[in-house]
Amino acid sequence: MATHRRPSQSGLTQSARATVLSAAAATAAALLTSPASADPHDTSATSATSATSATAATTQARVDRLFEQAEQATERFNKADELADQLREQVGRAQDMVARGQERINRMRGALGAVAGAQYRAGGLDPALALLLSENPDSYLSKAAALDRIGARQVSALSQLRDAQRKLGRQRAEASAKLGELERSRAAVARHKRTVEAKLAAARRLLNSLPKEEREEYDDRSSRSGDRGDTPPPMPGGAPASGRAAAAVLAAQQAVGKPYIWGANGPSGFDCSGLTQWSYAQAGVSLPRTSQAQRYAGRQVPLDQAQPGDLVAYRDDASHIGMYVGNGQVVHAPYPGAPVRYDPVGMMPVSSVTRV
Repeated sequence: MATHRRPSQSGLTQSARATVLSAAAATAAALLTSPASADPHDTSATSATSATSATAATTQARVDRLFEQAEQATERFNKADELADQLREQVGRAQDMVARGQERINRMRGALGAVAGAQYRAGGLDPALALLLSENPDSYLSKAAALDRIGARQVSALSQLRDAQRKLGRQRAEASAKLGELERSRAAVARHKRTVEAKLAAARRLLNSLPKEEREEYDDRSSRSGDRGDTPPPMPGGAPASGRAAAAVLAAQQAVGKPYIWGANGPSGFDCSGLTQWSYAQAGVSLPRTSQAQRYAGRQVPLDQAQPGDLVAYRDDASHIGMYVGNGQVVHAPYPGAPVRYDPVGMMPVSSVTRV
């Protein structure tokens, strides 16, 4: 999903602080090597450098925040999209039930019509023919029973028809309600999609406003807690908790280098929860679509007991998730523009570790 680069408590990211410190060091060096005739009280150059660095740091912090907000919106998009998929299936089943119910009623009415027609031609029970022309068998039954003009078999058949019509009415009402819910879910999907796209576009505009050097530094900077990259940990830090966990780790590692695509769950691109969902699907395990739901898809364990295959959720709202692969590393889909990669498990605050 979006970035994990959250502003530190001081308001600056580690990378931003590094930029400020680098600028300060450069300024100090310039003062030490300046000509003796230079005015020691002239601080204009230092002030300009500091202002530029502060502006770049502020911009980078705003980009971080926009990426984080985009990731949160992507989670809402995924949740609404998952609900829409479920509702589409429910609507399909409800419509099938309505169709089958209508076919049953048609058969029942046809059978009763044949009996009534025969009786009518024989000068017998003609009121049953009126039943077939009516959509309200209840009123007919009460009148016919009072007149004692129909037999027990017809009473049973008409009662079944009445029950079938009532059931069909309920099924139609349920199908209609599901359709309405589906439309609302589709509207939510579209709304969250617009939010994500707007946040990502704003982040990209801010990045493009940076000088080339600052933009490249942002794109290439390492994780907060250490190195990252596309090479696997040298040795697994502990064995996977199960065979399916081992299979999921292997799948996640095979996805390294694939692009981050928000709302995608493989195989050509992923967002963060899409990667973990797809990886476990390759192991025959079905996970929920969102990271918030995935954090409850198994047993939670302490971080210091993490084993390869465990799901590591980040931030208090669990809006980002990765898969622990051992040796203090996770595989995850970081944010737009950054491919699936390895990062230190402590790259941002961990909210939970879940063993599937």
